[in-house]
Amino acid sequence: MAQRVDEAFAALPLGKLAEAGLTRARRLGAARAAVRVERVRTVESVTHNGKPRAGRDETEVGLSVRVACGGGWGFAAAGTLTAESAVRTAERAVAVAGACAGLSGPFVDQVDEPVYRDVVWTSDCTINPVGVPEAERVAVLGDWSARLLGAPAVEQVLAKVVATQENKFYADLAGTVITQQRVRIHPQLVVSGARANLRTVGPPAARGWEYLSGAGWDWERELAELPGQLGEKTGAAPVEPGEYDLVLDPSHLWLTIHESVGHATELDRALGHEISYAGTTFATPGRLGTLRFGSALMNVTADRTAPHALATVGFDDEGVAAQRWNLVEDGVLTGFQLDRRTAGAIGAPRSTGCAFAESAGHVPLPRMPNVSLRPLPGGPTTQELIAGVERGIYLAGSGSFSIDARRKFFQFTAQRAHRIHRGRITGQVGRVAYQAGTTGFWGALDGLGGERTYQTFGADLCGKGQPVQIAAASHGCPSALFRRIRVVNP
Repeated sequence: MAQRVDEAFAALPLGKLAEAGLTRARRLGAARAAVRVERVRTVESVTHNGKPRAGRDETEVGLSVRVACGGGWGFAAAGTLTAESAVRTAERAVAVAGACAGLSGPFVDQVDEPVYRDVVWTSDCTINPVGVPEAERVAVLGDWSARLLGAPAVEQVLAKVVATQENKFYADLAGTVITQQRVRIHPQLVVSGARANLRTVGPPAARGWEYLSGAGWDWERELAELPGQLGEKTGAAPVEPGEYDLVLDPSHLWLTIHESVGHATELDRALGHEISYAGTTFATPGRLGTLRFGSALMNVTADRTAPHALATVGFDDEGVAAQRWNLVEDGVLTGFQLDRRTAGAIGAPRSTGCAFAESAGHVPLPRMPNVSLRPLPGGPTTQELIAGVERGIYLAGSGSFSIDARRKFFQFTAQRAHRIHRGRITGQVGRVAYQAGTTGFWGALDGLGGERTYQTFGADLCGKGQPVQIAAASHGCPSALFRRIRVVNP
């Protein structure tokens, strides 16, 4: 169900702010200018053993002006929403552009984009989660915690739910005017026992409060299974290091996709823009169409349109319409993530719509869309993949990770690791981490689950940029089998 744009945001003088900022930028000689007005509200409730521990309800409102003027790009922001503030912000942005002209090499313009006039887009949800009273949020967390605390293996339960509503208004000199609203929600519980803890794998999602009642995730089933899984993890013997076949559940594999494929195919990273903070990537433009990223089973899609996915929008923060495209086809690198400037830097005809800013106080950066590994049509179930393994490990839930500055080598852990012996799971095993090179790992992809194994997970706190910005992205994938991967006991 499509939402209505929040009344508090719709009541802001959006058109007047845009007109004031754009008019002043044009008169000062800006060739391109865009005004963004944003309102971001975040609510959070945290309980410990069912009792309230923390809560917040924060709203950030501001406007920004970004210009291309005098051979440079400039950006400025303000927290005051008046026409006078918009004018002053435009003047500061033009001054920054002049000061920056020529400092980072030749001027790179944005590629053009069709004009979209007076468009409104909202994400789907039934009950807006930021409007749910704190008492109701705490009550649900308290009920979940009480059920878990009754189990013998569970000594403590830390529970939280975070919900965010983003409102964005965008207008530029070309004539595009866009209003958007999207929401996301993330419930999470951590159960602790004598010598182990376990986190729920239910993902953050672009859904409303109905998500906690089972719309999109079976929370009842996960809560019922957690105590037994925790008890088994507590008694699990450490893994014997060596090479194993790995069957990765979607609840685990999504993070490996995020770090080794999603970030590796960001074009600004490939061009060196992130080198001083988040590093570069081995996947460079000159290798497009030739780099063997993985086995022929590997087909990865970037998507800004998937329903209920965290990076889904109607338009990005440069006024580019959301779209879907391929990053890897039959194991070969075939695409990148572009905003309008990086598209211009490599001569691409248009952006893929990946510009995003955490708030009006941040300049838009190329940020990850929903990056997903496609299932094998008619492919096997998870159990059928496991049945084909003589000696292996089945991993579920995301844990810790480490990856080098070029996205070439990595290590991942999981919430749960289950030993596979002669095609059957024979219990949990402890202290499991696997290590691999990115292309070697994806080249070892030897089995892919079918549509029935496909699930969507994701990250709502992905950091990038200086100053750092937070963004959210979902990753769908099936269960997958990787042969002869190095496993260590950290």
